[in-house]
Amino acid sequence: MIKGFKEFLLKNQVLGLAIAVIIGGAIGKVVSSLVADIIMPLISLLIPGGEWRTAKMILSKTVGADGKEVVNAVSYGSFVGSIVDFIVIAFCIYMITKSFIKEEAPAPAAPVKVCPRCKETVAAEASKCKFCCSDI
Repeated sequence: MIKGFKEFLLKNQVLGLAIAVIIGGAIGKVVSSLVADIIMPLISLLIPGGEWRTAKMILSKTVGADGKEVVNAVSYGSFVGSIVDFIVIAFCIYMITKSFIKEEAPAPAAPVKVCPRCKETVAAEASKCKFCCSDI
C-alpha cells in the first residue's frame, strides 16, 4: 500500500505541485506587500486628491425619518483602486516571472528547396515533389 502511494506521488508529480503551491503563496505575499507598501503609495502621490479610493458619485440625497441624511452613491473610487491594484500586481508578477523563466530560441527551420515545376516547397532531401509528382 505504501509502495503504491509512493508510485502515485512520483507518477503524478504531486510533490512538485505541492511545492509550487507553497512557493506561489509566498511569492503572492511578497508581491502584495510590494504593491501595497511601496508602489501604491508612490502612485497615490501622482494621483491628485489623496483619498481617491473613497471617491463617490452621488446619485441622490434624502433625509430619512430619523432626520439623518441618506446618501445614495456609486463608489467608483474603490472599483478604480481594485483595477489599479490588479494592473500593478499583474505587472510585478510578469516582471518576476520574466526574470526567472528564459525563453528558448526557436528551433531552426528544416532545410527546404523549391520544385522547379510547381514552385512548392519540399524537403531538401526529397527527390520527387509531393505536390506535382515531378522529379527534382
